[in-house]
Amino acid sequence: MALGIDGVLVGCWTDDEVATGVTVVLPPPGSLGAIAVRGGAPGTREAAALGPSASGIECHGVVLCGNSVFGLAAADGVTDWCVEHGRGLKLSAATVPVVGAAVVYDLTSSDARRPGPKAGRLACDAAIEDDPPVGLYGVGRGCTVGKTCGREFASSGGQGVAVVKWGDVTVGVVVAVNAFGDVIDSDGSILAGSNAGSEALRYPYASLQEINAFETGEERTNTTIGCIVTNAILSKPEACRVSDMAHTGIARSIDPPHTSVDGDALFVLATQQVEASVDLVSHLAAQAVAEAVRSPFVNMA
Repeated sequence: MALGIDGVLVGCWTDDEVATGVTVVLPPPGSLGAIAVRGGAPGTREAAALGPSASGIECHGVVLCGNSVFGLAAADGVTDWCVEHGRGLKLSAATVPVVGAAVVYDLTSSDARRPGPKAGRLACDAAIEDDPPVGLYGVGRGCTVGKTCGREFASSGGQGVAVVKWGDVTVGVVVAVNAFGDVIDSDGSILAGSNAGSEALRYPYASLQEINAFETGEERTNTTIGCIVTNAILSKPEACRVSDMAHTGIARSIDPPHTSVDGDALFVLATQQVEASVDLVSHLAAQAVAEAVRSPFVNMA
């Protein structure tokens, strides 16, 4: 089962030449969607519709894209794919899918080939009921981490996956780890980060005013984005609460998290199958997010 949940499909499209990609999560019919954004530099689609004050309930797909705002075009292909497969709100004039999307910045040049609608469709065509690969695949292909001393000292990031369970309640996560900060283990040790050397680190050993990386345009190129899927029965406010609390997993596994130069955003898809408290689901989601963020680097060890 993809991300541990019946009926969930996950597909990846990877461009190794340009080092970018797209990952798509397609939930079963009737799934509820939500989002929470903690980072200061997000790039998203349908964030308002999936937010706590919006009337919309259903979500028919989540797209995690490379190439910054240009990559959001991949969601158009996912939308078309959903229409062709009867996934969407059945309105009087048309079937209208609600497709949320978030992007990471992995641009390497201004004229690089960009993921567009075709990439989104290909990711949907590749979607299967199995976990996506971990590492430099899909949206994780061009990700990097550890840019506190500049992008030239960064390490490879990647796509991470984790599933946690408590009784009948399951929470699965797929993330793209493209953080400004370092990825840290549960004991605080660095799993992946800046290669500048400890003597060159400016965070947290210097004041923020001295960290030029926070101020330069090139370093506004980071984010950790992801999609959380659970079989729990949740209301819209509860799902938004889960997505918000799940950011705790980013704070546990990335240092520093949620900076003004990160666009950290997490979606939640609830397939509405099992009764569970919002606190339990939030707890499991935070744990799963932390494990997913670390997973590409644990596998490389």
